[in-house]
Amino acid sequence: MDTHLDGNDKARQFEEIALPHLDAAYNLARWLTRNDQDAEDLVQAAFLRAFKFFKGFRGGDARAWLLTIVRHTYYTSLRDSRQQRADVGFDEEIHGQDDDASAISIDAIGNRPENILASRDAKNAINQALEKLPQIFREIVVLKDIDDWSYKEIAVIADIPIGTVMSRLARGRKLLIEYLKHNGG
Repeated sequence: MDTHLDGNDKARQFEEIALPHLDAAYNLARWLTRNDQDAEDLVQAAFLRAFKFFKGFRGGDARAWLLTIVRHTYYTSLRDSRQQRADVGFDEEIHGQDDDASAISIDAIGNRPENILASRDAKNAINQALEKLPQIFREIVVLKDIDDWSYKEIAVIADIPIGTVMSRLARGRKLLIEYLKHNGG
């Protein structure tokens, strides 16, 4: 990584390295914040922080580097605003409605109405169960089971030992299953 870049070169290189991972950053941010607008704000703040400190990026896994920044930005903002809110609550108006971005593709399920409804119900049940998971388990379950990260990658992103990743994943999955069984999912 060339540390003597002018502003345009730095911006171009940052875009080449960071933008391919925007969706992964947003997905993690969405599950951390539990809110689309807060997730967008978090990703924006994290990308600004990443750009500011881009000269310190020494190569390697850019996706893991960016997701680590997203995660740290979230926990920093949470710590800073702890007096205002202890945790983001589940808002039925925000999370209970389908929107274009979360609409289920008819082609993916088939065109039978009962399949579409069953798929939507399952998706909603899983999302509601994920919302109920404590933060430390939810982020690990999302990174592993939704984003398909390896244990090693999750350990780097979460800055915890691999054994802790496996333990939190096992406990998170167990809680998730209990929530789904309890709520008829």
